[in-house]
Parts: sequence; C-alpha cells; structure tokens
Amino acid sequence: MGFVLRWAVAFVLLAVTFNPSQWNYTNWVRENFSDQTPMALLLGLLLFAGYVIYLRATLRSIGGFGMTMVLAIVGAALWVLYDYGLLSVTDTSQLIWLALIAVSFVLGIGLSWSHVRRRLSGQSDMDDISE
Repeated sequence: MGFVLRWAVAFVLLAVTFNPSQWNYTNWVRENFSDQTPMALLLGLLLFAGYVIYLRATLRSIGGFGMTMVLAIVGAALWVLYDYGLLSVTDTSQLIWLALIAVSFVLGIGLSWSHVRRRLSGQSDMDDISE
C-alpha cells in the first residue's frame, strides 16, 4: 500500500502541474497570472516543494542511473503493450498521460526504494550527517 500511495501522490503532483486537459497549474497561471499573482506564486512554490522532496529522495535512493533504468523498463513495457496491440498511441493527449504515468512511476519507486531495500536486506539507509 505504501508504494501505491507514493506513486499516486507523484502522479497527482505531475498531473496538477501539467496534463492535456484544461485543468492544470500551467494553463491556470497562463490565463490568470495578472489577476492572481500571489496565489500563482503560492501554488507554484508548493508544487516546487513537492518536486524537491520527490527528486531529492529519488536521486539519493536510486540515482540518475537508476532513474534512467526504471524509465527504460517502463518504456520497454509500454512498447510491449503497443507491440501486442494492447495500447494505441494515436492521440497526443494519450501519449502525455502515458508519459505522466511513466515519470510518476519513476518518482514513486525512487521515494519507495529505501523501504524496499530495508525489507530485502534488513539494512537501513542513513543520511550523511556532518558534525
């Protein structure tokens, strides 16, 4: 359940920022920035904080190579689904949703990886603390 929650929050973070519908932060700011500048700044900073948390945890747990590897595995899985005719990619909005799912999956794994490693190996990760 923990991974699903972390993945869902990553997906919501990405989808709220940008998605192919009209209901996203990017379009809202484009249309309302002059009238809603303080709210746009507040929401932008909240989204930025979410990205910092997810990206920092992901980079610390699986690193850039791990992120690339997870994204490659997700891409290969999507390719297999397409090759077997289970996935159609004719619509650009569908491609954007698939990209959001893929990137949120990478972020969800990155945030969950320390928990998985601890369960598999019995060892906990510790942040480096300089004294």
